[in-house]
Amino acid sequence: MSFPDLTPASTLSAITLPETSTDSLAEVTSSLAIGYYTSEAFVSGAQAQVAYTYKRLGGDVLDIEITAKNVYNHYEEAVLEYSYIVNLHQARNALGSALGGSTGSFDHEGRLTEGEDVALKYPKFQFDYAFRNADKFSTEALVGGTEPLYSASFDIVVDQQDYDLQQIVSSSQAGSDWDGMGNKRIKIRQMYYVTPRQMWRFYGYYGGLNVVGDFHNYGQYADDSTFNVIPAWQNKLQAISYEDHLYTRTSHYSYEINDNKLKLYPIPSSVTEDKFWFRFTVESGNTAFSTGSYDSGVDGINNMNTMPMENIPFNKINSIGQQWIRRFALALSKETLGQVRGKFGGSVPIPGDNVSLNASDLLSQSSTEQAALREELNKQLDEMLYSKLAETDKGMVENMDAIVQKVPLKIFVG
Repeated sequence: MSFPDLTPASTLSAITLPETSTDSLAEVTSSLAIGYYTSEAFVSGAQAQVAYTYKRLGGDVLDIEITAKNVYNHYEEAVLEYSYIVNLHQARNALGSALGGSTGSFDHEGRLTEGEDVALKYPKFQFDYAFRNADKFSTEALVGGTEPLYSASFDIVVDQQDYDLQQIVSSSQAGSDWDGMGNKRIKIRQMYYVTPRQMWRFYGYYGGLNVVGDFHNYGQYADDSTFNVIPAWQNKLQAISYEDHLYTRTSHYSYEINDNKLKLYPIPSSVTEDKFWFRFTVESGNTAFSTGSYDSGVDGINNMNTMPMENIPFNKINSIGQQWIRRFALALSKETLGQVRGKFGGSVPIPGDNVSLNASDLLSQSSTEQAALREELNKQLDEMLYSKLAETDKGMVENMDAIVQKVPLKIFVG
């Protein structure tokens, strides 16, 4: 009586990863789901990834139930992920200087069809964002800006307390600087009840009682600061203070403005030769995003999405980036392999027993490794922001200065 052979025969899975890739360039590129990268350098890297994945997942011992085509797609996805993170970092670097610049046009694959790719360019810093903000603040503070600032005056009428400044400006357009403004609303910037000649008391050179003039000529009535060497900013602060006092102390009136209508306190009881002056700007009606002037919005780059940035060409990715791509593609292969093995419910039957599969372990490893790789790359790129590089340079300069301070000076022998 013969006994049956109970030794199970060794069988291979129907689909397994080959040890090396034997596909041609056309076969590799045609298998890609996205197909953004098709260069020979990319295909060579994708083919090499097959052998790398085979060895790292134990293909010499175990069946790897994914295909070479799966690995090719994992490799392309890893390159796209690397390009996304690096471009996102570069957008943070360059957006401030690119605002208002030319945008690009892209096809369905994200390829730039119109415009100049800025992904691989070092920006020329413009500080336009800061300048545009500062320009508006300057206008509001009456120290500059690009909005034209006009001035007008009116005579005081006895027993008249209310004056319509909008009507005064609108009815006196002919021949004025604001001729042609029509019925546009004005914005009152300043009211004052002084004549320009009164400022000579502070700024003039030929008045014995002036202040700034006496800084250069020892006037008879100069204040004590005449005889001190003082910085220019102190002159400016004194001028600002004097101007403010002039407006608040020399005027006999106070006022309030509501809807461009002026109300004087007290009600004028006599006619004087002096006029009431006011400065104003004309509201253009433009919104923050309208076009037509520097002070309004401009068409062009306004956020990260409108920056003309393509995916990084594969031949521009150095060895640092390529190693990150290999590791990320391997993590993606683990995810796919875990999903495949998970279809069997965690185990497969064999004669007399079940073999446990590591689907959950593979999925957990893949998720952890992908998150760690993204965090690693983002952390490194954050340390390389232009602002961080400036801080590093500052630290180097301060350290060198501290070292130099410890170096003893040479003794001069006369």
